[in-house]
Amino acid sequence: MATYREAKCKLCRREGAKLFLKGDKCYMDKCPFNKRPVAPGQHGADRKKVSEYGLQLREKQKTKRIYGVQEGQFRKYYEMADRMKGVTGENMLSLLERRLDNVVFRMGVAPSRTLARQIVNHAHISVNGKTVTIPSYIVKAGDVVAVKENRRSNKYFTALKETKSGATMPKWVEFDRETLEGKVLALPTREDIDSQIAEHMIVELYSK
Repeated sequence: MATYREAKCKLCRREGAKLFLKGDKCYMDKCPFNKRPVAPGQHGADRKKVSEYGLQLREKQKTKRIYGVQEGQFRKYYEMADRMKGVTGENMLSLLERRLDNVVFRMGVAPSRTLARQIVNHAHISVNGKTVTIPSYIVKAGDVVAVKENRRSNKYFTALKETKSGATMPKWVEFDRETLEGKVLALPTREDIDSQIAEHMIVELYSK
């Protein structure tokens, strides 16, 4: 999968919104988006009229960047959501939220989805007692997500036990920092997803 290697804050500036890609730094005053909330480049501050297609495209790009997925995989989530019962856009967001890297992030194990993905890739996480190293693994209601026992002595997880998370955990997951074990209590609904995403615009773009 392609890897974005430039400054991640440029992505926030390009989309005109904070995507919270840098963890705690995004909440600080020194966040580059606070200093210059315009698109990067020489003409980034110029106001341009955007077409309906352009707005839909930007919404799709913003959502892809929030969850850290590439176009092919994102399109796959849309197609899966379209085959499911219910509202396609809401189904798509629910699938994205149920990615293991996002669940690790939502549980407060990592301050960003990027670090959560790295933690999963490095075999620190188990689901129902089995090691899972695939960040795109889709969890189900009732799944137990935990830091593996043989990794709990790692300095990162030792420090995690001693600190309190500043983020609010969504009601569809729970996590105990003492035992480093959590659970997926239910499938996420649209009301549980705090990201400012206009999913209907993405559905309109793909359904053309």
